[in-house]
Amino acid sequence: MSENKDPHVAHTSEATEGVKFVYDFTEGNRDLKDLLGGKGANLAEMTNLGLPVPPGFTITTEACKTYLGSGEEPVELRDEVSAHLDALEKKMGKKLGQADDPLLVSVRSGAKFSMPGMMDTVLNIGLSDKSVTGLAKQSGDDRFAWDSYRRLIQMFGKTVLGVDGELFEDALEKAKEAKKVTVDTDLEAADLKKLVTKFKKIVKTEAGRDFPQDPREQMDLAIRSVFESWNTDRAKLYRRQERIPGDLGTAVNVCSMVFGNLGPDSGTGVAFTRDPASGHQGVYGDYLQNAQGEDVVAGIRNTVPLADLEQIDKKSYDQLMQIMETLETHYKDLCDIEFTIERGQLWMLQTRVGKRTAGAAFRIATQLVDQGLIDEAEALQRVNGAQLAQLMFPRFDEGAKVEQLGRGIAASPGAAVGKAVFDSYTAIKWSRSGEKVILIRRETNPDDLDGMIAAEGILTSRGGKTSHAAVVARGMGKTCVCGAEDLEVDTKRRRMTVGDTVVEEGDTVSIDGSTGKVYLGEVPVVPSPVVEYFEGRMHAGADDADELVAAVHRIMAYADRVRRLRVRANADNAEDALRARRFGAQGIGLCRTEHMFLGERREMVERLILADADEEREDALKELLPLQKRDFVELFEAMDGLPVTVRLLDPPLHEFLPDITELSVRVALAESRKDANENDLRLLQAVHRLHEQNPMLGLRGVRLGLVIPGLFTMQVRAIAEAAAERKTAKGDPRVEIMIPLVGTVQELEIVREEAEQVIAEVVETTGVELKLALGTMIELPRAALTADQIAEAAEFFSFGTNDLTQTVWGFSRDDVEASFFTAYLEKGIFGVSPFETIDKDGVGRLVRLAAKAGRETRPDLKLGVCGEHGGDPESVHFFHEVGLDYVSCSPFRIPVARLEAGRAASHSTGSDHR
Repeated sequence: MSENKDPHVAHTSEATEGVKFVYDFTEGNRDLKDLLGGKGANLAEMTNLGLPVPPGFTITTEACKTYLGSGEEPVELRDEVSAHLDALEKKMGKKLGQADDPLLVSVRSGAKFSMPGMMDTVLNIGLSDKSVTGLAKQSGDDRFAWDSYRRLIQMFGKTVLGVDGELFEDALEKAKEAKKVTVDTDLEAADLKKLVTKFKKIVKTEAGRDFPQDPREQMDLAIRSVFESWNTDRAKLYRRQERIPGDLGTAVNVCSMVFGNLGPDSGTGVAFTRDPASGHQGVYGDYLQNAQGEDVVAGIRNTVPLADLEQIDKKSYDQLMQIMETLETHYKDLCDIEFTIERGQLWMLQTRVGKRTAGAAFRIATQLVDQGLIDEAEALQRVNGAQLAQLMFPRFDEGAKVEQLGRGIAASPGAAVGKAVFDSYTAIKWSRSGEKVILIRRETNPDDLDGMIAAEGILTSRGGKTSHAAVVARGMGKTCVCGAEDLEVDTKRRRMTVGDTVVEEGDTVSIDGSTGKVYLGEVPVVPSPVVEYFEGRMHAGADDADELVAAVHRIMAYADRVRRLRVRANADNAEDALRARRFGAQGIGLCRTEHMFLGERREMVERLILADADEEREDALKELLPLQKRDFVELFEAMDGLPVTVRLLDPPLHEFLPDITELSVRVALAESRKDANENDLRLLQAVHRLHEQNPMLGLRGVRLGLVIPGLFTMQVRAIAEAAAERKTAKGDPRVEIMIPLVGTVQELEIVREEAEQVIAEVVETTGVELKLALGTMIELPRAALTADQIAEAAEFFSFGTNDLTQTVWGFSRDDVEASFFTAYLEKGIFGVSPFETIDKDGVGRLVRLAAKAGRETRPDLKLGVCGEHGGDPESVHFFHEVGLDYVSCSPFRIPVARLEAGRAASHSTGSDHR
């Protein structure tokens, strides 16, 4: 077992002495998620509520962590399990695997955070060659007994013994073909008995051992298997995707079996207290007669809508509706429920706060406020920036000419377009080559997770809203259409047929997760109604889109009322500034002036940088000054009354110089023709002189301003004159000038002195009083470490976390993201890219240190951030905690930053809605 040892977990028998590792369902409650996992905690909670839960017990996450740390279970665990099993046997009046009347149990995983389908489950433990006949006799149903036995061998063989699941599936398919039937339920007892013999041979051949006949050995091996499934590749991948910590471990739930496969008066289902796709109230879920639980979520048989249960078994339906209302009121949220009906008796197998789409999250949060179940502060905690970002994605144009292929169940909304692929490997391969793909399967299983992540959307011909594909897609925010029965998916021939239409791998398809419609070809998209709302082109009304907008509006209004962090935009021109303002920007936190020198102006900057004589340089500056001033006038007008932080020129020098290779070739060819161009020769010499091996760490930022006389003073003059012009026109410019890449206070003092002199000259010339703040960008580790000194010459700091991340890590972002970041993420070195979410331990520590030191020198120092992290939800919470005054991000991310700033300021003590 040594391969399971985790060097980060070092539990010993001494360390676990006196620790309780097993809890009966009657002992726990929903607040013990860390210890009992979500499933165990909620089974205990339902037991406490007096709901019909089959008796059982939970093995804690601590036992799992001990096992993963040492490769062995805690020494106390076996005795505790034995004691609880003994109590369970007495309660049920039968023993595990008893030959004449066997107690059967399920062994199921249950982590703190829901990880649907990612870890192991084994049902019907306790069946053997002897006890299967006892089960048949007690139930009066031979078919049921042998069906349960073949399910045990199939699940146990795959999950515990590592046998390829396809071998069991192929044997099952052949049995159905031999019988000339299409569904499992049409196989008779004799057929299933033969299948059991076949399954046992598969186990013997593939696992090198017989299927265990000792029921306790079955249970112990299944418990170990669940522990080990915490560290399977698919579980690790899911945790990285959902940002679930890897050191939590999973609990294991041992529950007495109840059977939904006892005939037409039995069945199993999944129910939601509200629609997880839309948030609307009603009866939502799936039911499958004569089936066990895995049949529903696996999507291998198409279910009937939960509402049909009223006609099938009204007594159980009415009881279920009452229990659903009880659970939603108790949890004060959408609940996802698994249940089984055994010959007319309803049993609750699981409940949890249900995963939902982004639109459903906003609708449900406001509905619960209106129902008085939660307050606005809690509603704000029920949604997040990632969900808001999803709602801002485009949707299909309803007026476009389309060729509809079919329609399935709208499982997870969105408009996804891509090339059809029929397996996860191809989805990953093509997406890495830049292709957008739609993963098409009959049904997905946990092994498809990496392909689902790579795809734009998922389409299945089987399953419903509670199938694996639907649940996982909703959790990831992926577009998904399930149960499109008209589509015949042939994964071996890599094609899908709908009537006479054949869709081959590589053909483009479009899927609408909001309607369930599937189209051939690319369907054009239109802006999201939420984006139209933020841009002032849509208001709340009666239809579905307006209902969503109304919910977003209410939650955003509350977030804006409670947030402390202000939100600015990164914008370089008036058009972007106006859009940012419509999205709720409270100023511009970063205007990159180098973006103003692209196109025709690039040549002027090139002349300025390469100028040999003062006269050449001054001529270039004179040409640039009026162009810069016009840019700033437009920008200040667009943001009138709001602060605008203008960063002085900060390009890596090579961006404004001719390409050295192209220029060298041009000169060499000219010389070979004896047609040398003196200007090109002079230019090549200058480019060689200024060429840098690492331009990102070279002559740029404040260094450029100090080395090229007049460059920064020209920009300061243009800014000051533009501000004066706006004030003369009765405007209200609020301008902040930011000096980039400062590493020492002396650099800042020199530039500041020159800038103040220029501003004074403009004031004297125009007669307009100006107050322009002067500050710096903290983007070098030395600047952060000497922030107390730099604050003496700076009125504000803006943390440039993109460059700060590069310089702290020693990464060149343009190079490393393509070269080794994927490997680092796969190996778990990174949970997420440090360029996406701020590295709190390294980069974040410098931000915290600099903020504290800067304010100790200058208590009124304004602090902001203008890197990409300013729009990242998790990073926004960190900046709130550190005490920054504002974040700045791209215009499209402003609503996300506003929402997360509100969430950061309004922490709730409610349940965790990861």
